[in-house]
Amino acid sequence: MNSSMNKKTQNLTWQLAHGPILPLLVRLTIPATMAQLVNALYSIVDRMYIGHLPEIGTLALGSVGLTFPITMLISAFACLAGMGGAPLASIAIGQGDKRKAQNYLNQAALLLLLISLVITVFCLLFLQPMLLFFGADGSTLPYAKSYLEIYLLGTVFVELALGLNPFINTQGFLFTGTISVVIGAVLNIVLDPLLMYVCNLEVRGAALATVLSQMVSCMWILFFLRSSHSGIRLSLKEMRMHGKTIWEICALGVSPFTFRVNECLVMILLNRLLRVYGGNAAELHLASMTILNSISQIFFMPLLGVVNGAQPILSYNYGARNYMRVQETVHYARVLSVSCATLMWAVIMLFPEGICLLFNNEPQLVELTTVTLRIMFCTSFALGFQMINQNAFVAMGNTGYSFFFGIMRKLLLLVPLAFLLPHCMGVWGIYAAEAISNPITTLVTFIVFTSYLHKLRDAWAVCPGVIEQELL
Repeated sequence: MNSSMNKKTQNLTWQLAHGPILPLLVRLTIPATMAQLVNALYSIVDRMYIGHLPEIGTLALGSVGLTFPITMLISAFACLAGMGGAPLASIAIGQGDKRKAQNYLNQAALLLLLISLVITVFCLLFLQPMLLFFGADGSTLPYAKSYLEIYLLGTVFVELALGLNPFINTQGFLFTGTISVVIGAVLNIVLDPLLMYVCNLEVRGAALATVLSQMVSCMWILFFLRSSHSGIRLSLKEMRMHGKTIWEICALGVSPFTFRVNECLVMILLNRLLRVYGGNAAELHLASMTILNSISQIFFMPLLGVVNGAQPILSYNYGARNYMRVQETVHYARVLSVSCATLMWAVIMLFPEGICLLFNNEPQLVELTTVTLRIMFCTSFALGFQMINQNAFVAMGNTGYSFFFGIMRKLLLLVPLAFLLPHCMGVWGIYAAEAISNPITTLVTFIVFTSYLHKLRDAWAVCPGVIEQELL
C-alpha cells in the first residue's frame, strides 16, 4: 500500500513539474469545483424550500437570511481548525512523521469539540439579543429563532463535518472527501420537503434537515478517520490538549477564518442598512438580499474550484523557481476563472426573473430581486480575474498581500460605499456598493500582482533555481 501511494505521489510531483499545464489544471479543478458546489447545496436548498412556504415564504426567507452571520461564524471556526490543521498534517506526512500528523488531527478534533460547546452555549443564551442586533424585528424574530434553536443544537456535527473533512482530502482521498459532502447534501434535499411540508415543521424542518444531514456526514467522516483505510487516525486517548500544537493550527487557520468573519460582519451591516433605508419594503429587501447571498454562493463556487486547482501547481513551481510554469499557470487559471465568471454573469443578466423564481414566486419579491440582482452583479465578471490574482499570492507564500486584498473588496471598499451611497441613491446604493467595489479591487490587484510577477522574473533570472529534479 505504501509503495502504491509513493508511486502516486511521485507521478503527481512529475505532473506538477513537467505535465502540460492546462490539462493538469482542468483535472485538479473539476473535483474541487464539484465539492464546492455540492457543499453549497446545504443552505441554498433550504432557502429554496423556505421561500416557497405557503403564505409565509417571503417573510420566512428574510428571517432565515438574518441567521446567516451565525451559520457563517460556525463555518469560520471549522475552517480555523480544519484548514489550519490539515496542511500541517500533510507536511508531517511528507516528512515521514506519521505520529506528528496524527497529533495535528486529534488536536484539531479536540479544538472543534471545544469550539462547538462554546458556540452552542453562548448563542443559545444570547440568541434573541443577537438576532435583534442583526436586524430582526417583531415579524422576523420568531422564524429566525425557530430556525437557529434547532440548528445550534447540531453545531457539533457541523463543526466536525466541515473541520475534519480536509484531513481526508489532504491524505489524497479526494473521492472519499467528496462523498462525505455528497451524502449530506443529497440527504438534505430529500429531508427538506419531507420535514417542512409533510411533517408541517416549516422553518424548523429546514433546520432539522440540515442538522440530520450534517450528522450523517459527520458519522461517515469519523468512521473513515477511525478506520484502517486512513493513514492517520482519530484516537480519544490522544485528544489531550497540547497548547503548542493548537497554537500552530490556529496560526495557520487564522487567514481563512478572518475572511469568513469579514463576510459575516458585512452581512450584518447590510441587513441593518436595509432595515434603515428599506422603509415599508424592508422585509422585501431582506428577503431579496437572502436570495442574492444564495446566488453569490453559487457564483463563487467554480471560481474557488479553479483557485484550488491552481494552488498546488503554483506552489510547487514557485518552490522550484520555475517562472515560466508559474506564469503559464496564472494565465490559464485566469482564462478558466474569467470564462466561468463571464458565463454566470451573462446568465444572471439575461435571466434574473427565472433565477428569482427558484427561491420565491411572490410577484413583488420577484420584481424587486430582478432589479437588485442586476445592480449587485453587473460587474461580477471582473471577479474571475481578481480571485486568481488574490489567491495566487497565497499559493506563492505571500499571505500578506492575499489578506489585504481579501479584506479590501468588502471591508475597505464595500462597507464605506454602503454607508455613503444611500444618501444619494436611497436603498439602491446598498446594492450598488458591491458593483462599484468589484472593478476597483480587480484593477488594483492586477497592477500589484503583475508587478510582483515581474520582480520574481527579474530575481530568478539573476539567480535561477534548480528546476530539473530526480523524481523517480
